[in-house]
Amino acid sequence: MTAKRVVIVSGGSWTDDYLKYISAGDLLIGADRGALLLIENGLTPDIAVGDFDSVSSEDAERIRSASVKTESCDPIDKNYTDTELAFELALDQRPSEIVMLGVTGGRMDHTLANVQLLIRALHHQVVCTIRDANNYIQLTGSQLTVENHGFTYISLIPATMEVSGVTLQGFEYPLTDATLRQGQSLAVSNKLAGPTGTVSIDSGLLFVIQSRD
Repeated sequence: MTAKRVVIVSGGSWTDDYLKYISAGDLLIGADRGALLLIENGLTPDIAVGDFDSVSSEDAERIRSASVKTESCDPIDKNYTDTELAFELALDQRPSEIVMLGVTGGRMDHTLANVQLLIRALHHQVVCTIRDANNYIQLTGSQLTVENHGFTYISLIPATMEVSGVTLQGFEYPLTDATLRQGQSLAVSNKLAGPTGTVSIDSGLLFVIQSRD
């Protein structure tokens, strides 16, 4: 089974504004309470996955009956978070793109683990983004065209200890062949000078985060 785009909805922060990121034809995977969020917004999860320990027994049954397919797991004897289980199922679809919603907010350990899933997606050569009300997160290991999605700032955060050869074009504060290291804030709160900009790096992995207050 091959999907053009997979949207994962988890049980983190959610606003109705997220619905704009879901299009007809997307394959929808609901992770635990994320499946219920899809159903409550009139959408049918193609796959619901998780231990469903964050919803009531009545809502768990609602998820099972309203989803095309349900993948349940033991809440104790499992090696992955519900979001990572959903991510594995998304990779199984061999998609061209994965969009992750509701995977930030709340527990910081879960948020950080979910953000690091972008590294896994890059290794699988799958375009992957994390989106919420205040952030639009991408990852690059080479070159990335950054489009203006209506956020105020663009920050570059190293995902590896060091990122070298960082060059920015189309930004208010350009860089040329710079080196960014973890623990520094040199490339935080930049802005696009126009509708698009380009981030290029020679080595390492770099988070590109569009954000607003």
